[in-house]
Amino acid sequence: MLNNKGKNGKVIRYIDLFCGIGGFRVAIEQLSSELGIAGQCVFSSDIDEDCQQAYEANFDEKPAGDITAVRAGDIPDHDILLAGFPCQPFSIIGHRKGFEDTRGTLFFEIAMPGYFSYDN
Repeated sequence: MLNNKGKNGKVIRYIDLFCGIGGFRVAIEQLSSELGIAGQCVFSSDIDEDCQQAYEANFDEKPAGDITAVRAGDIPDHDILLAGFPCQPFSIIGHRKGFEDTRGTLFFEIAMPGYFSYDN
């Protein structure tokens, strides 16, 4: 990722939720590089420990764990939110519980903060 400021002197700050091993991050890094736009990942999160290890190996930073355990106020200001929402609740490989599976409702937690009543 570009460490310097972009052509206009600004840096686009983004967060990478449900980051897996970093597919969305690779895409935004490639695109920003092609466009000459500086970008900086300021926060990442994934609950899967194997994914956390792979992400750390790929980007030299370990993602936070369970996003529902992170206080919204602890997430840095950002311009772009990347999120590869868990597909298992809707996938033929999963149990197809959809919104009956907590993972299937994580979209709402991000789209409408406070949707759930977590004490964090």
